[in-house]
Amino acid sequence: MKVLVTVKEVAEVGDDFAIEGTGIAESDLEYDLNEWDDYAVEAGVQLAEADVADEVVAVTIGPERSEETIRMALAKGADRAVRVWDDALTEEFLDVAGKVSLLEAVVAEEEPDLVLSGVQAADDSFGATGVALADRIGFEHAAVVNDLEVDADAGVANVHRELEGGVEELTEVDLPAVLTVQTGLNEPRYASLRGIRQAQRKEIAAKDLSDLGLSSEEVASALTLAEMYEPESESDAEMIEGDAGEAAGRLAEVLREKGVGA
Repeated sequence: MKVLVTVKEVAEVGDDFAIEGTGIAESDLEYDLNEWDDYAVEAGVQLAEADVADEVVAVTIGPERSEETIRMALAKGADRAVRVWDDALTEEFLDVAGKVSLLEAVVAEEEPDLVLSGVQAADDSFGATGVALADRIGFEHAAVVNDLEVDADAGVANVHRELEGGVEELTEVDLPAVLTVQTGLNEPRYASLRGIRQAQRKEIAAKDLSDLGLSSEEVASALTLAEMYEPESESDAEMIEGDAGEAAGRLAEVLREKGVGA
């Protein structure tokens, strides 16, 4: 049984940053593995450790810089990785459809029995890529999975999902399937020093559009990032100083000025 795990490198921004054009200055960004995908990696590795999965393959869409991030997935136990990028994608703001087209081509090559993905990404928060991929490739799917057991012999995944309104669902999903996992599914491990060293020797296959049999038109985004700006605050915060009595008096005064009172 082969497990394919989709992972994404996401940018984290500090409190102080500069906007350059339609993006944030590169010097103000720090990159890391998407939190939700970390749980998906752990789920795949646990299946391999339980001898349910024979191979765990990580796949990411990103430039060469993102290899550092995907090596974290390798350091945590993934067997090998695929990195998809092309010069034609450099200026693209990839939407869900574009990402799905790229991942669909990788699925066609790898032929996995199970695809694991994080529920969403911390940067764009679309929360649709995994489900859209399942629809495109015709796999069964379940979203927001927070407990998972796979019976490879029976060809099913038993999944637990926590839905809106406190509703909990336990369902059986036939394989092949795409599952998008929620934080709390497991406890992602730290990459050990040994794992980090081993990851340097594991394969990361770089694929461009031609390798996947795709054209730039097939992955062109329907979305255009037109502008980026920092919204202006409509109100100012007042820091109340002094001892407890002084602070309480000033707070009461402010509340009266705002029309808040008994």
